[in-house]
Amino acid sequence: MNNPYENSLDGLNIDDPIKAFFNWCIERESIRINRENGQKPPWTSDSIFQQGRFLNTFREDDKGSKAVIKFCEPVKDSLEDLIHALFFSRWCNQYTTLDRLDPSDLKKPSYLKDLLLNQMDQPWSSEAYPVVPVHWDDVEYDRLAASTELFPNIVNFLLDIILASNQNVVTATNSINQTFAMSNDFPIFMAVIDISWFRPDIITPNSPVPTGIGAKPYLDRLQQYLDLKNHHETIDKMIELQDEYWPTRPRQLTPVDIEYISCENRKYFSYINGTKTFEGKNLFKPNE
Repeated sequence: MNNPYENSLDGLNIDDPIKAFFNWCIERESIRINRENGQKPPWTSDSIFQQGRFLNTFREDDKGSKAVIKFCEPVKDSLEDLIHALFFSRWCNQYTTLDRLDPSDLKKPSYLKDLLLNQMDQPWSSEAYPVVPVHWDDVEYDRLAASTELFPNIVNFLLDIILASNQNVVTATNSINQTFAMSNDFPIFMAVIDISWFRPDIITPNSPVPTGIGAKPYLDRLQQYLDLKNHHETIDKMIELQDEYWPTRPRQLTPVDIEYISCENRKYFSYINGTKTFEGKNLFKPNE
């Protein structure tokens, strides 16, 4: 698959990508705290953070993840219902939709489809990441059909694969996509890693994770700087280094944190490099 971000950092010198990574974490967390404490914008003197949109350092602080957690919390004690709710959540990925739904709605396909198309703010789903068609028994299911028709019927398939994964996100994601045949398996990965919020005995937060296309350029920089063999070794080393670079962090960073913060660092330095511009959905507006 073509990676549109592959060359986004080409030609840019980053003296110490490890320090830059943790500096990003510290500053972004400071912005979140300043904002939540009621301070007036811009909350930072960093011009890149003032102008560009970024996720929070800890993904559970983002409004999308908060909506997923709130939506799935009522069914956390039923693994089948939890998996169903998480897969729907990451196919939907729209906090305004999730906030108006109940997990019980997922078991009524026709009713759910009507809710999504006719009773929700449109679009009912978010375009924050691509959700491509799913394949099942030689039938292709688009985003809506997978969310409403397919998932209620394949929960046991998903459950069996996840239980057989030995708590490993990469194993579960790859095994599910052997059947789904999605050209971009990111939504699968998101649904599987989210299990760790509720059932770390099923999917461990410390599981290795796949590299997304957005994170690859910065993880490549870290890997080269650390002189390591691959991204998994690089992520493990970054976890090891967090005590040195950010001893006062609110919690331990996990592999998925390192991966997705690498994506945010790629965005940050793409602005500096001029390969990303402050316009359209990239432009941060404090009052929105």
